[in-house]
Amino acid sequence: MTTQNLALFDLDNTLLAGDSDYNWSLFLISEGLLDAKTHHDRNEQFYLDYKNGCLNIVEFLKFQLKPLSEHPKAFLDELHQKYMQKVIRPMMTVKAQALVDKHKTAGDLCVVITATNSFVTKPIATAYGIEHLIGSDPEMVNGEYTGGVTGVPTYKEGKVIRINQWLAERGKKLEDFELSYFYSDSHNDLPLMKLVTNPVAVDADAILTEYAKAQAWPNMSLRD
Repeated sequence: MTTQNLALFDLDNTLLAGDSDYNWSLFLISEGLLDAKTHHDRNEQFYLDYKNGCLNIVEFLKFQLKPLSEHPKAFLDELHQKYMQKVIRPMMTVKAQALVDKHKTAGDLCVVITATNSFVTKPIATAYGIEHLIGSDPEMVNGEYTGGVTGVPTYKEGKVIRINQWLAERGKKLEDFELSYFYSDSHNDLPLMKLVTNPVAVDADAILTEYAKAQAWPNMSLRD
């Protein structure tokens, strides 16, 4: 057993009072970089599929990462700063920050693990003061995004695969931690929630709420 504990955080609708992926598409539409007619309905459908647990993650990532391939990385990074200020900062809650700070103060190894791509989410994790992020990784060639994805998407069982890979790279296993926490709002995260010692439902969807109740898991809110 390692003396350090592990704290895993889902991002969208957990640490954030909203969804960074869904809102990124809306933001691109508002900036005139995506055609509203073409993208709005598909974005809505993908979001609904995610909530219903039937999202085709490969098709979704193809949809979500395509705009990254259409602009230079320097432009996208600048755009993301605007997105952070305009959309994300208002979604970051005092309670979420306090929870992160509590785990950091305890010396826990803190990781954001999210199905959303790491281009969108890495700056958000950083803003919360969390160094480590495991997200679905956009493919890059010569410093620019291709629109493809690299590695296993961090969705459902993919989160289990990715955290195991990430820990293995550090010479660790999930079982090495005496206490391991995973905070999530979504039933899509049940595969990983079932493996940690301390799963916590956060502003949970109906399916996760029922499951958490049956398992006597804590159910909390991080909304201000």
